[in-house]
Amino acid sequence: MKTMKLLLAALVGIAAAAAAQAQDKYPSKPVKIIVPYAPGGATDIVARILGDQLGKSLGQQFYVENKPGAFGIVAIEDLANSPADGYTLMIGNVTTNAITPIIYPGKFHIDYAKDIVPVTDLVDIPAFLLATTKNFDVKSVAELVTYAKAHPGQVRYGTVGPGSYPHYDMAYFAKRAGDLDMAAIPNKAGASGVINDMLNGSTQTAFLNVASATPQVKAGSFRALALVNHSRLPDYPDLPTMQEAGYAGVGTIAWQGLFARAGTPKDVLQKIFDATVAALKAPGVVEAFHKQTFNIVPNASLDDAKTWLAGEMATWRKITSEVKIETE
Repeated sequence: MKTMKLLLAALVGIAAAAAAQAQDKYPSKPVKIIVPYAPGGATDIVARILGDQLGKSLGQQFYVENKPGAFGIVAIEDLANSPADGYTLMIGNVTTNAITPIIYPGKFHIDYAKDIVPVTDLVDIPAFLLATTKNFDVKSVAELVTYAKAHPGQVRYGTVGPGSYPHYDMAYFAKRAGDLDMAAIPNKAGASGVINDMLNGSTQTAFLNVASATPQVKAGSFRALALVNHSRLPDYPDLPTMQEAGYAGVGTIAWQGLFARAGTPKDVLQKIFDATVAALKAPGVVEAFHKQTFNIVPNASLDDAKTWLAGEMATWRKITSEVKIETE
């Protein structure tokens, strides 16, 4: 019996050592990064830039797999059902990983809070509050409010779909500005669809990220009324932020974050975190994100990432409880 116990102890020790050695060598094979959208959008761009740099620094391929659908649920559940070993990661954003779990909890076949963990915030994306210049002579946030009050139900705003953060942003703005009567016009083609609607004048205003809308602003087709960001941008020194315009807390600086399967060994998560923070400091990555007008905003630690996500979800529970939107 004593011999058997010693043998079992030895086997356990060997297994633990092997596991530790395998984790020390992470990654020893290609790593998949799930993106909850089709190629080409902001989340996909972030995933490919980051994945390329992680591949260079860690010596393994980090490849992107696009899994759009169901407001991010398809991608999230794919991550949750993958092995907890760090070889499947996900880059999600404020919609998929903060709003969707709050407004669509019944659509999940997993426990989001228990099955998914944040690794770190990556970037956040400034946005404009815009007005079209096609038959719409509004030059400031105050003028937009005045016009909407004088023309109830006649101001149409663009969104990328019911329950999306741009939809909530404008609905929350309307509420804060005195319960403005404005009509939401969703366009499932995404930001490009909203841009087209504003160009042809079928919608008059929208929140759109700076990178998407800058060409139209520079061309004079859109007028930027305010900026959703931590501070003014050097390229738009005269453009006030929403807080400067009197609407602090209105508008989303849309973040992109890195997520893993809950239960992934802590040392593997730490290695991913450390490598990601280092990647965000690489000159090529900094330059690429700067061209997109993305702010680089990693968390200070894995624990800080959990605190950050909890805070984001608390914010969106408040917003979604105050602003009622009929979602699909």
